[in-house]
Amino acid sequence: MSEIIFWRHAEAHDATEGQDDLDRKLTVKGQRQAERIAFWLDRNLPQQCRVFASPAKRSQQTVRCLSRKNKTLNELIPDARPEEVLAAVGWGVQTEPIVIVGHQPWIGECIHWLLMDAVAPLTVRKGAVWWLQSRERDGVNDVIIRAVATPELL
Repeated sequence: MSEIIFWRHAEAHDATEGQDDLDRKLTVKGQRQAERIAFWLDRNLPQQCRVFASPAKRSQQTVRCLSRKNKTLNELIPDARPEEVLAAVGWGVQTEPIVIVGHQPWIGECIHWLLMDAVAPLTVRKGAVWWLQSRERDGVNDVIIRAVATPELL
């Protein structure tokens, strides 16, 4: 059984003219969203898990709210492709649960791919978490949704 948790970065400021997209920071509301989800995750994640984050400032600020060791992966940039993301975090070979803090559209595309075996758009709200679990049943790999949480609901 494998688990993967996708956590979209919380609400961020729009880019100012000439600002690099990777330098966008969380809003005050975004900081509260990240803290709320991090608190929930910390209570529900197993002690041992791998946490990966995009190098974007808004993702770094989001992951810092979770009091777990994390690793920044340059492959998790906003315009990454789903197969690049899943390969970068070792999905399918990691034995510990994986938490990925990143961006739309690839978070939604990864979720859709894992659930439906096809890449297609799927909208994930800012700050939300999708927790998927993969298990083998009768020789077939089955992916189920274990939890979906948004900051507004916690």
